[in-house]
Amino acid sequence: MGQTSARLFTRVTAAPAIAISAWLLVAFPLLVAGAFTPLAGALLGVPAVALGLLAAARLVPPAPAAESGEDVPWWPLVLTVLIAAAFTAVQLAYHAETLVIRRDPASYAQFAFWIAEHGSLPIPQQRELIAGDDPALIYDSLAYYEVGEVVWPQFLAGAPLVYAVGYWLGGTTGMLLTPPVIGGLGVLTFGGLAGRLVGVRWAPLAALVLAVCQTQQWVSRSTYSEPVAQVLLLGALALAFDALTRRSALGDRWGLAHALAGGAGLIFGLGLVVRIDALRDLLPLVGFVGLLLLARRGQALPLLAGLALGVGYGFTAGYGLSRPYLEHLSDSLNPLLLISAGVVAAVALGVALLWRRGVPRTDRPRWLPAVGAAAVVVVMAALALRPLVYTDYGHGDAVTALYIGQVQAFEGLPADPDRTYYELSLYWVGWYVGLSTVLLATFGAAVLARRILLRREPQWVLPALVLGWTVVTTLLRPAITPDHPWASRRLIVLVIPAFILFAVWFTAWLTRRLATEPAVERRAVRTAVAGLAAAVGAAVMLVPTAITAWGVMTYRSDVGSVAATRELCRAIPDDASVLIVDGAYANFMQLVRGMCGVPTAALASAVPQADAARVVEEIRERGRTPVLAAGAPEDLRPFLPEGTTMTNPFDVHTEQDPSTLMEPPSGPWIFDDDLWIAVVR
Repeated sequence: MGQTSARLFTRVTAAPAIAISAWLLVAFPLLVAGAFTPLAGALLGVPAVALGLLAAARLVPPAPAAESGEDVPWWPLVLTVLIAAAFTAVQLAYHAETLVIRRDPASYAQFAFWIAEHGSLPIPQQRELIAGDDPALIYDSLAYYEVGEVVWPQFLAGAPLVYAVGYWLGGTTGMLLTPPVIGGLGVLTFGGLAGRLVGVRWAPLAALVLAVCQTQQWVSRSTYSEPVAQVLLLGALALAFDALTRRSALGDRWGLAHALAGGAGLIFGLGLVVRIDALRDLLPLVGFVGLLLLARRGQALPLLAGLALGVGYGFTAGYGLSRPYLEHLSDSLNPLLLISAGVVAAVALGVALLWRRGVPRTDRPRWLPAVGAAAVVVVMAALALRPLVYTDYGHGDAVTALYIGQVQAFEGLPADPDRTYYELSLYWVGWYVGLSTVLLATFGAAVLARRILLRREPQWVLPALVLGWTVVTTLLRPAITPDHPWASRRLIVLVIPAFILFAVWFTAWLTRRLATEPAVERRAVRTAVAGLAAAVGAAVMLVPTAITAWGVMTYRSDVGSVAATRELCRAIPDDASVLIVDGAYANFMQLVRGMCGVPTAALASAVPQADAARVVEEIRERGRTPVLAAGAPEDLRPFLPEGTTMTNPFDVHTEQDPSTLMEPPSGPWIFDDDLWIAVVR
C-alpha cells in the first residue's frame, strides 16, 4: 500500500508540468506554421499530452520515503489533491472577465482569442478595408505593436497557447475559466515539490499555505502568464529531484534517470516560452549542470540537452513572434543576455579547470558551512533594513510615474511619483504570507545552507540554487510597477513558493529534532512538544496569510465584460470598418478587431474631424459600412453627421482590482467602462 500511494503521489503531482510542456512542444510549432487549429491540436497535441503522461507513469519514481522503506500513507496525497481542487473551485467562482486592455491579463486574453480563432500570427491590419495608407490612421494599441502592415501582440505565446484550449472547449467563458484550473494545478505541483523535499506528510501544509495566499488566488482568476510559468518551473524542480534520486555515471547506458533529467531540462527551458524573465531564473541551472559534470553524473548531459531545446523554443517565441516586445525591453534584456552568456562561459571554463579534481569539497574548510548559514541571515537582514537607509527611485517610464503619482494622491501619500518602492520588496512578501513565514523561511534557508555545504542535503542543491537566486535577484529589483496586488505577481512564480517551502522545511526539521531529542527521556513528552511545534508553525504561516487573502474574496473583477462584448459585436454590422476617434482605441482596438472580427483603426490627426470625414468616405468607397466609436458620447458626437444615432453597447459598471502602495490590498475599486458607437449610413 505504501509503494502504491508513494508512486501515485509523485506521478499525480508531476503530471501538470508534463502535460503543459507536452502541449507546448506541439502547439508552438503549429502556431509558428500558421496551423494552430482545433483539429491539429486534437490530432497532434492530445496524443503528445497522453504520451507524456504515460511516460511519467513509467518513469517517475515513488516518493523518497518509500525508497527508504518507510510506509507512505494515502492521506497526504488525498489532502493535497483536495486542497488543489477546493482552490480551483473558489477561483472558478470568482474568476475575472478582463477583456478590455488596461494591463496584462486582457492582453493575454486577446492574444489567446486571436490564435484560437485564426491559428496564426501576426494579426493583419486590413488597412485595405478601411482607408489604405491614409496617414491619419494608426493600428497599434496597448500591448499590440504596429509593424508595417501587421500587428504583433506584446507578450510571449506560451500562456495564450494554453488558454486557447479553454476557448476551443468553452468559448470566451471557457478561456476565462482556464487560469483557475492552471492555478489549482500550480498548488498541486507545489505540494508535490514540498513532498519530495520536506516529506510527503508535509505536502498538504505547503499546498494549503500557497492556496490561501492572496497573490496565488489573484493571479489564478485572470489570464496572467504566471500560473503557467509556476506549474512549469515548480514541476521542473520536482522532476529534476526525481531524476537525481537514481545513481548514474557519465558513461552509463541511458535509462530512466536520463529520460527524467532530459524532461526536467526541457520543462525548465519551456518556461522561457511563457515569460522572458525566466531566463534569469534558469542561470543557476547552468551552474548545477557544471556540478553534475564534475561529479560525473549521467544526468548532466540529458539535463543540458533538454534545457537547450526548451530555451531554443523560448528564443524562437521571443524573437520570432514577439520581437517588438523584446526590442522594447532591450535596455534590461540585452544586459541579461550578456550575463547569461558570461555565466555559460564561466561554467564551461570552471568545468574544464576542475575536471580532474571533481566537485570542490564544501565541507573543507570546516568554517565554510557556518559562514554559508550566516550569509543567508545577513542577506535577509540587509533586505529587511533596506527601507531605513535607502529609497529607490526611477521607473524609466513617464507613464508609470504618472500612474504612481495618481495612486499616491488617492491614498493620501506624499507626492513622489518617481519612487519605485522596491526597497520594501521583502515586506511585500510579508504582506502576503506573513512576516512570521519570512522569519521561519530565513531560519530554514540558513540551516539548509549549512547542511548543504556539509554535504548532508544533496537533494536540496538545485532547489536551493534556483530558489535562493530568484529570491535575492527579484527582491533586489522587482522591475515592476509597484502598486498592489499588481506587483505581487512578480513574487508568485518562485519567490513566495520559496519562502513557504523553506518555512515548512524548517518547521518539519524542528519538529523531527524535538521528537527525537535525547535530553527528554519520556517519548510522550517529546511527541507532545513536537506536535505543538508543528501546530504553531502551521498556524503562524496560515493565519496571517489568510487575513491578507480576505481582501480578494469579496469581488470579481470586470464582471459583465463578456456580455457587453457580445452586445458590442452584435451592434457592429458584419461589413463594418471601425474608426475609433478618441483615446479609447488604446483599450478597445484589439477587442473590436479580434473579438468582433472587423477591420479597426484609430484616428491620430491634428485635424481630426476633417480626417474622420475623409476616412468615412474611403470606407464607403470600399463597399463597407463606416462605424465610428469613442469612449464617451461627447467625444463621438462632433464626428457624426446630423441625425446619426449613437448607442452604448459596451456599458460595464462593476469592480476591478485595486492599487495600493504601502499596505496590502483589502478590497476592490470601481470599474466603469463604456464604448459608444455610431453606424454612419
